[in-house]
Amino acid sequence: METNPTGAGFSKNKLDRLRIHLQEHYITPQKIPGCRLLVARRGCVASSLTLGLMDLERKLPMRDDTIFRIYSMTKPITSIALMMLFEEGRFQLSDPVAKFIPSWSAQRVWVEGSGEAMTTRPPKTAMTIQHLLSHTAGLTYGGLLPGMELPVDAAYQRAGVTRTGSDTLESLAEKLGSVPLLYEPGTRWSYSLATDICGYLVEQISGQPFDEFLKKHLFEPLEMHDTDFCVPDSALSRFAACYVRGADKRLQLQDDPLESPYRYRPTGPSGAGGLVSTMEDYAKFCTMLVGNGNYNGLQLIGRNTLKLMTQNHLGTKSLAQMAVGGFSETSNEGVGFGLGFASTIDAVASGTVGEGDFYWGGYASTHFWVDPAEELFVIFMTQLIPSSTFNFRGQIRNIVYGAIDESA
Repeated sequence: METNPTGAGFSKNKLDRLRIHLQEHYITPQKIPGCRLLVARRGCVASSLTLGLMDLERKLPMRDDTIFRIYSMTKPITSIALMMLFEEGRFQLSDPVAKFIPSWSAQRVWVEGSGEAMTTRPPKTAMTIQHLLSHTAGLTYGGLLPGMELPVDAAYQRAGVTRTGSDTLESLAEKLGSVPLLYEPGTRWSYSLATDICGYLVEQISGQPFDEFLKKHLFEPLEMHDTDFCVPDSALSRFAACYVRGADKRLQLQDDPLESPYRYRPTGPSGAGGLVSTMEDYAKFCTMLVGNGNYNGLQLIGRNTLKLMTQNHLGTKSLAQMAVGGFSETSNEGVGFGLGFASTIDAVASGTVGEGDFYWGGYASTHFWVDPAEELFVIFMTQLIPSSTFNFRGQIRNIVYGAIDESA
């Protein structure tokens, strides 16, 4: 990509610290195999970095068009898709989920105990679509993620809930409807499979298969040609390998692109974490977000709808006060959550800059954020499922904001 740091209002010398930092602290010591980084502001690409390898075993260099597993960076896309139907008047955020999934009217809430000795009760508050989008519905990941061991996990396992994509979205919804909620809807926040149900609601409300809806209403208008729930054979040479860090701190292959399940289209495409994408594609999605829902003259989502989505739907509270469970794609202090996005609501509490931004990340250490006030978005892509958290976002954020030239 052609870059213009000065036109974007940055000091080029300060922005060059991004390359130095990533190369010296992550690529050279092989803490990550390779990465892509994009910084854009005021409609200009300020920095576009392509570093390291996308496949260590085959010694393949990272490419500008490398395809990445974006995992939970799927969630904002799914949330936007559902809210497009909201703009058509097809539902209200206050609508009970059971209006569209009747079996969910029999849900119960966990009180205490486990297994046969578990005590449950009917919910006092009906779960709404707003609860689903904001992860306050009472659902969890059912023990499928590290640091998320919760009292209701065994019920998910007994119901056969998995992340393999082997269920249709309908059958996944039926399984999730049979497990007890961890808490009364609206009272806490837990990272969960809720966005998979948002994908199912897109299907139910639109009458189109979820993946087809995304293609027609988002991917084609945004020209996101490499974003899908699987990687075709024709693009396999661009698909990165994915890694974990072993006990010896060396990178170990976690998913070989030639043998990856992403080569095959899933029965039930996961709206919570199933997409693959490229830097260029996701940059188009972020261009739409920073443009108040507009992309190349197409208003894909309304400015006011997007503003609603990026406000804090936890009331006056932060994730530090509301969250249960140890895994998330964000820290909790000074952070709120909207409809598919986290946001920095208190820069002092979060120890960062960029208050008023909105963002999310993915399981393989990918991340993006949008800062409307600065007309800025940043995307970081790598393929490492971490055993410990590398604070890419915080470090990159400090460099980016420090490089803004106030005289430009």
